This record gives sequence, structure tokens and C-alpha cells, in this order.
Amino acid sequence: MDTLVHCKRRVSPRLQNIPRGKRPCYGSPLKKSLDCPENRVISKKTKICHSTDKNLPNLTKENEGENGFHIDSISSISNDAMRSPHTKVENIKSAAVKVNKEKGANKDSSLTDAFGKSSHAMVKETLRAFNKHYLHFVQEEEKRCTEVKITKDSTNKKVDACGKDVKQPSKRPDLKAISKMLETKAIMYPQKRFGHLPGVDVGHQFFSRAEMVAVGFHSHWLNGIDFMGSSYSKMKEYDGYAFPLAVAIVLSGQYEDDEDNSEDVVYTGQGGHDLLGNKRQVKDQVMARGNLALKNSMEHSVPVRVIRGHECANSYCGKVYTYDGLYKVVQYWAEKGVAGFTVFKYRLRRLEGQPELKTSQVQFIRGRASRVTSELPGLVCEDICQDQEDICIPVTNLFDDSRIEPADFTYSKSIQVSENVSLPTNLNGCNCKGTCTNANSCACARLNGSDFPYVRRDGGRLIEARDVVFECGPKCGCGPGCANRTSQRGLRYRLEVFRTPDKGWAVRSWDFIPSGAPVCEYVGVIKRTDDVDNVVGNDYIFEIDCWQTMNGIGARERRLRDVSLPTSNCLDKTEDKIAESVPEFCIDAGISGNIARFINHSCEPNLFVQCVLSSHHDIRLARIVLFAADNIPPLQELTYDYGYELDSVIGPDGKIRELACHCGADGCRKRLY
Repeated sequence: MDTLVHCKRRVSPRLQNIPRGKRPCYGSPLKKSLDCPENRVISKKTKICHSTDKNLPNLTKENEGENGFHIDSISSISNDAMRSPHTKVENIKSAAVKVNKEKGANKDSSLTDAFGKSSHAMVKETLRAFNKHYLHFVQEEEKRCTEVKITKDSTNKKVDACGKDVKQPSKRPDLKAISKMLETKAIMYPQKRFGHLPGVDVGHQFFSRAEMVAVGFHSHWLNGIDFMGSSYSKMKEYDGYAFPLAVAIVLSGQYEDDEDNSEDVVYTGQGGHDLLGNKRQVKDQVMARGNLALKNSMEHSVPVRVIRGHECANSYCGKVYTYDGLYKVVQYWAEKGVAGFTVFKYRLRRLEGQPELKTSQVQFIRGRASRVTSELPGLVCEDICQDQEDICIPVTNLFDDSRIEPADFTYSKSIQVSENVSLPTNLNGCNCKGTCTNANSCACARLNGSDFPYVRRDGGRLIEARDVVFECGPKCGCGPGCANRTSQRGLRYRLEVFRTPDKGWAVRSWDFIPSGAPVCEYVGVIKRTDDVDNVVGNDYIFEIDCWQTMNGIGARERRLRDVSLPTSNCLDKTEDKIAESVPEFCIDAGISGNIARFINHSCEPNLFVQCVLSSHHDIRLARIVLFAADNIPPLQELTYDYGYELDSVIGPDGKIRELACHCGADGCRKRLY
């Protein structure tokens, strides 16, 4: 009798074998205590001054090897060791050693929560919570702008149909999202602190000032200088410091007197400039608030986090912000600025021993420039999809000298169906015209809990992961521009298949991908799961486990359940089989598939799996679409959780097979299956 072989089948993310605190999060806010100290200012006489501490330690890799601490530790050093301008370097080093020993620190140490979740994972979850709130408020604004019919009265004021004044649409849903984070006490670092913040590495990119506020990295969405106010002087750990004390600054070309030479910066103090955005100084600056905070930071040799703003057309605020590391204030002075008004200048110098700068010029050139595909280094194939997609997909290999492109498969843009599988065709659509805008009258919106799952911004973004998304289909009255057809529009981003050292082929994007944006559908041949049970060596089988996910079967991750399954759904006839942990159908991309087959697994992915129904409503045969879980910067590898169950793969010899995971995430589970 032949041995039953359990093959590898990808599914929606499972929670089995994952500690509760390490389970993936796609938007639930973190619960933390909130402290909002007043930022009052201690008045102090101004003087032209250089730093009195010429021996500020260079927290280099040499120090790390010699003393067993690294630069992250400066944010946790006891303030007794850094309280005055006459602090000894030895005291700072010994304090850092003590802090890291107490944490059990090593070279790659980072803070963890009570469940062992890394600080990087907590930052990611905080930003996901912020982006979920942000998209909800974007949806609110889109609804309001759609519902209110704007006309103009004789005074040229905007009024509604009843003649009442209409408030202009709010352009800042990000600020509303910040308020929601504060209300729910979800700010990751509610108390200000100087030095590095665990979980935010040098080179980390924020896609708005509001994201920095949500993390607590820079606590003001407008001001350039973030500082600890006088209320911190009441805390014992800050005894001996003069407040206010600067913790972070943003360089974004706001002042005409700024000079930025990367490692050495001349920063103009705050205040006195024209708020109309023309960068002109209109009055004298005063030595108070942020200006005084930078002066005090110099006198206490306290490092300041420096963030640089870059132009970014894909960011909703027009910029992206990169953390470039710690700088020390070495000098300050007052002078007449370009416009003839008094401004304060601060010279900051980057501390040694930090990762290389990601931004080296004030022009803030970032990512790869637009390029000709044929000139790509290590080019293996100019277009693996052979013109089937609207955007070509090059294949590159810089890992070895091989110029052999991925073989043994045929690229297919559209899903195919096995002979013994048939897709339902008796689907009724909505009666909307043009685009669907009224959730109360749209039949498809009612299936989504009487609301639309997408916002129109950025070409369509899914607000949050759901059990299933009902999109408009071929029998709906709306057109192709309807936001409720977002995942049906093909590839929107320039993707590249590239070779990795230990994971085979992988996928990355040349473009910024906003959270909630559809990246690609998992395309292959729809088959019955029973037909692939004994298939060996096929790593590209994805179970269509929509029903199992909805019911948490097999420890699958639960989603937002605000959906209404149609009565015509084909569940009743197969209730017994669907109740099993193994789905009835799967997608086999082994021989025929698209770009999705090359996307690797990660235990902390930046994409998530979403079941979508559009041409029919049989959830056993739902489409599998991969959406961005985070704001993904260019050239970051795209990954999702394969959802393998540990010890579930059995080889021809009847023994359990194991495969090590090489995703490299802080919270890696070490095994793929």
C-alpha cells in the first residue's frame, strides 16, 4: 500500500505554534499608558557658546567590542551618568554596560514586550494601527464629500442643497488618526526620551510626520524641534538636567538659512518664519522653547535624533522622512539671517560608529532612478511575463554568474480552471451607474457590512484585512473605474524578480507601495485539493481557505467579520466537507502562474493574504490577492506568511519533513514547516 504523502500547501496565516504576543497584527492598536507632559520653557540667558564636553564618546563598533554595549544603549543610560557638562566618558560607558547586562543584551539586542515581541515588530504594529485609523478617516472624508452636493449662492459661498454653509473637506485625516492613537493610548513611546529608540534603526523611513508622532519618535507633526519640557525636571531620573532638552529635529528645507552637508549640519532655530510656506523669515527668533532646548542639549552633551525629509510623489504628504542617526550640538550663535532678522544657528555633527547615511545630499535623492530595463546589472530576462502585464517584470541575478531565468513554468496573467472544476455563473450584480458611491443602495456594499472596503485614494486601498471582500463583478452596473474593483486592475507597481543567497528567487518593487494597496493576485490553476494530495516537489500550491479562515479552523488568523454571505452561496451542499480543516479547492502555480509564485515567506511579512469575490460568490473558489500590510519603500523584498502548519509535511517515507526558515525577521519561528 502506498504511503500517503502530505505535500506543502500555502494557506492564510496560522496562529498555531505562535505565542499570543507574537501573533501578526494588521491594525489592532497597542494599549499603553499615556503621558503628555507640558512643554513649558525654563528661561535662560543666551550666550554664544561651544560644547564644553570635548570628550563626548564616539560610540563606535570598537567601543561595542571593548565594552559590550552598542549605540542603542544611549537611550537607556541612567541620567545620573550624563547629568552635567562635566560628565566623564567612563561613567557613560559603564552605565551603558550595566543597562545591556540587565537586559541580557547582545550585538543585536532590542527591547521586547511581555510576550517576547521585538521592538521592530511593535513599531510595525503601531504604524499599522495608525494607517488603519488614517484610512478610516480618509473614508469618512470621501463619504462626506460625495454626499454633500456643493452649489454656490449669490455671495459665492459654498452651500449645500438646503442653502446652509458647507465646511471645506478636511485635508488632514492623518491628524485625526493621531488623535485616535492618543485617545486609545496607542502611542508606542508616549514619554519623550533622548538617543535611539528601540525598533527604529538608522535608515528607517516614515511616510509622514504623523507616523513619527504615532511611534513617539518626533512628537509634533509641524514643529522642527521636538523637546522635553519642564515637567520632566520633576522626575528623579532627570535630576541635574536643565530643561527644555531637545530630543529630535527634522531637516526638510523649511528655513532659508539651513545648511546641510550630511555629517555636519547648520540648523536654523525655530520661530519667526512665514507660515505661508515660502520659507522667508519675517521676525526675530527668541531663545525659548526649541531654541533653548538645543542649547541645553549642547551643554549637557545629549545627542539629538536627526530626521531628513525627502521629496516623494507617492507619499500622501509629498515627502518621506528618513532617520539619519544621532548628532551632537557642538556650537550655537545668533546672527542676522538672509532676510535681515535675528536667527539662531546650531552646528550639529554626526556621532561616529553609526550605519552609513541613507541621505547624503540636501537634494534628498532616494531609491533608484527611473532606468532602462536593458541596462539593469545582472539582467537575466527583460520581461518574464512576455508582455502579458501592462508593466514589464525584469529578472536579475547579482548573486552568482548564472544567467538562467526561472524555468519549468509558463507565465499566466489570468487564473485557469481544471477540467473537473467549474466556476459559478449565476451572479447578480449591483445597479449602480458609473462608480459605486452610496453604500446604502449598492448591493455589493451591503455584502461588505453596508460599507465599501476600499478608499479611492492612491488608486484604491483596502482599509483593513477582512474575512472576505466582495467586489463588483461583470454583471454590476458600475464601470471599471469603480473603487470596488480595486484588485481587478492588474499590476500597478514596477516589480522585479531577483536572486537571493539562501531563498532562491524573490520579488521587490521599484516603487513605493502604500499600505492597503493590492500588489498582485496569486494566479495558477484551480484544482481540487484531493488531486494534489500526493504531489511531491511542488512548492506552489495555495489552499483557498476562505471559509476556514472565517471560522478560525486550523488555528488560522481571524479577520474583520463584518460581512454578509449571500444565501446563494454554495456552502449548504458541502457543509460537512467545508467543516474539515482541509479546503476543497486550491490554486496550483507550479506549472502555470504569475509573479506571486516568486514571493517568499516571512514570519514578519509586509504583505497579507486576502480572499476576494468578484465574478461569483462561492467562497470555496475565492480569488487570493496579496495586499500591502505596511508602507513599503522601494527595493524592500515583498513577503507574506505561507501559513504552513508545523509537522504537517510528510515525505514518501512516512517521516515528518522539516525546513528551516531563512526570512531573517526578529521574530522568525526558525522553521517554515
